[in-house]
Amino acid sequence: MGNAQEKPPGGGGGGGGGVAGSARSTAAGTGTRTGAGGSREDLQGHGAPGQKVANGSAADTSYLDAPAGALPPHLARLKNEGNHLFKHGQFGDALQKYGQAIDGCAEEGVDSPEDLCILYSNRAACYLKDGNSTDCIQDCSKALELQPFSLKPLLRRAMAYESLERYRKAYVDYKTVLQIDTGVQAAHDSVHRITKLLIEQDGPEWRDKLPGIPVVPLSIQQQHRQKPVSVELAQARAARAAHEEARRKEAHFTLLKQEGNSLVRKGLSQEALEKYSECLRIKPDECSVYTNRAICLLKLNRFEEAKQDCDSALQLDPSNKKAFYRRALAFKGLKDYLSASSDLQEVLQLDPKVREAEQELEVVTGLLRQSLMDNSAHTPRVGAQSSSDTHSSGLNGCSTEKKLTSDQLFQA
Repeated sequence: MGNAQEKPPGGGGGGGGGVAGSARSTAAGTGTRTGAGGSREDLQGHGAPGQKVANGSAADTSYLDAPAGALPPHLARLKNEGNHLFKHGQFGDALQKYGQAIDGCAEEGVDSPEDLCILYSNRAACYLKDGNSTDCIQDCSKALELQPFSLKPLLRRAMAYESLERYRKAYVDYKTVLQIDTGVQAAHDSVHRITKLLIEQDGPEWRDKLPGIPVVPLSIQQQHRQKPVSVELAQARAARAAHEEARRKEAHFTLLKQEGNSLVRKGLSQEALEKYSECLRIKPDECSVYTNRAICLLKLNRFEEAKQDCDSALQLDPSNKKAFYRRALAFKGLKDYLSASSDLQEVLQLDPKVREAEQELEVVTGLLRQSLMDNSAHTPRVGAQSSSDTHSSGLNGCSTEKKLTSDQLFQA
């Protein structure tokens, strides 16, 4: 099982309605810690007792004999078996094993508050999974009597309270959890959610109606920080940190892009260009930013750079109409009219309704014809040209060899 605190509660579910009904599945998972009394595995396991593998031999059940704190071997086996059953979704069977272990401790006078706290907390997780929030709260409260300020019973009880819509008590437990470990994201999310509900329910004076929030002793906070971190918990924390970093970058990217768009509308091309450049440092494969930055570069007459941005956009999206159109404008600025006409025809092939491309193609056509005429005028002639040849020349005085149809001239 994973650590309960790593997964926020969801909505729906039984056990009393409210937004945290599905919190049962979140709260039920627990992590692993090691105490002086030996292994303190909390809802862990590795194979079903008596399970058969493909070759017919019995599965490894050595995990049943793993140490479990100060519990006698036969009670440790019950706990280990409960952990395994819970891990495999057999919550009712796991609940029975934990109950048998708890009863065994009472019968044999086992004096180990830490072990009993874990057993009650694990059984509470089973109750929460099965939608029995009332019994979950009772077991968590017993666990907390044995080991005050234990994180998992507090978190599970908070989720059970929330599922029963007992929001004030849930709020208090979540805030207590955060005194122990500020990194429990589920508690942060729930406090934020419940605060809104309490404001709606109790109005501006909602805080005055809360039960008192206990102050967690510094010794408890330090003890929690000094506990060895399990591999599973370390992985969950790393994943959460990576997710938070990605979320932060995405929010920053979106803000920069919006600022750039606003600056473009105001005609501030240089400032907008800088915003788009920052965007690309965050997400270098965002096609739309290249086409947006190309607009700024075109307005600043930086045609070669605009062309390069459009090239980058087309590498990411080979059928991007904006990239073809803006690259055509860049080619026009570079006086490469043939390439400009090719890109404009590409736009019209992708979407014949782009009026701007039609109009621009007419302009580029005129510029290309003029450039051909200028080139022809500056080309030295060899020999005399007959008047009949001159009379039959077609394209604005060009020779027959240079007479090209529009389709031939601008074929992509």
